[in-house]
Amino acid sequence: MIGAAGRRVMAGRERQFAVAMQLVLVAIVVYGLVERQPKAITNGTLALVISFLPALFERDGRVTLDPWLSLWITAAVFFHTLGSAGLYAQIDWWDHLTHAFSATLVAGIGYTTVRTIQLHSDGVHLPDRFAFVYILLFVIAFGVVWELFEYGLDVVADLTGLTMPLSQLGLEDTVVDLMFNTLGALVVATFGQVHLNDVAEQLRGVLFDPSG
Repeated sequence: MIGAAGRRVMAGRERQFAVAMQLVLVAIVVYGLVERQPKAITNGTLALVISFLPALFERDGRVTLDPWLSLWITAAVFFHTLGSAGLYAQIDWWDHLTHAFSATLVAGIGYTTVRTIQLHSDGVHLPDRFAFVYILLFVIAFGVVWELFEYGLDVVADLTGLTMPLSQLGLEDTVVDLMFNTLGALVVATFGQVHLNDVAEQLRGVLFDPSG
């Protein structure tokens, strides 16, 4: 068993890792500005904004996230940004890693949202078995919409000549992306629900019982 002191040490290390990744993201944005790389600027800036969302949630003290959750969110956008900065082209499996990682984040958001609504409303009930199916379907549906979004960006790029932050590499790439999305969803559906229930409880209090 890990004692209170051990948990504090682990929490401190997780925060240090998150801050280190944020500093790298800042460096990527600066690089994009200096070298006039639109993908680095767009993806780096968006990733930075997302990485600071946990701190915004905790600012008023009503939502307390475990440090590993903040690290999880930051890591998901961090790995994608590194890929956009060049690793997608250099490492074949990097795209698979980021799709699986990003899918866990999408699954977590989808589950936490519906769990928060369920805790507030007696008319909404999500049995544990169906929650597993719901997470899978939510991520698969989101993945399909995302692939259509990338295809739309490709069409706009072809018509305008503009450089887009995302691109699609063909049908085979799309199928593989959806497979790794499903893998990430399976991880959250199997192991993540219990860890996200506390977040849902806190969000219910903030969104539906602000005076509580």
